[in-house]
Amino acid sequence: MIAGPGSGAHAPVTRVLGFAEAELPAALAAQVAALEAEAWPGATPGHDPALAPRALLLVTADGTVAASLALLFKEIRHGGRTYRAAGLSSVVTRRALRGRGCGARLVAAARRELAAVPGLDLVLFSCDRPLAPFYEAAGFTRLPGAVLVGGTPEEPLATDGPGFDKEVLAEFLGANGPDGPDARDGAAAFAGTRIALHPGPVDRLW
Repeated sequence: MIAGPGSGAHAPVTRVLGFAEAELPAALAAQVAALEAEAWPGATPGHDPALAPRALLLVTADGTVAASLALLFKEIRHGGRTYRAAGLSSVVTRRALRGRGCGARLVAAARRELAAVPGLDLVLFSCDRPLAPFYEAAGFTRLPGAVLVGGTPEEPLATDGPGFDKEVLAEFLGANGPDGPDARDGAAAFAGTRIALHPGPVDRLW
């Protein structure tokens, strides 16, 4: 789930905080839950512990959560290989602060953090099609024709399903960097394919 990340000038003074989701302080967790409830009414806050969720928050000087997202992790099989994958989930900016660069700053921080995770092969997620240029500007690459298949093998949920208009984006973290041959080979292996993500029944598409 990804909603309305801001990307403009005049951002408030903020800092990025990161926590394992289980260790997120209660006051901050309540703000995140409220932001998510506004963006996705009826959704249950929190993520599947099996995906090792990590919360990243952009917090103003007075303790207001300006934007939040979750990083989720799992191994996937694709094209006969096992990849250690991460995804962005529940990206949301406080409505009153949208358009001020808060979302861009937080996504940039997430990208830097993921690039430093030892052994991580790729970042993989989907977003509504109108948001794809925002994530491209942050450094992620569209995978033309790719489809993420979430949910479970028994109850799959795919990004090309009825009612969805999604783009799949990725960053490949090869041993020789995101622009090296390992990363280029990875992008070629995923573009135009159906990718069995299957994060489970809670975070059905991350």
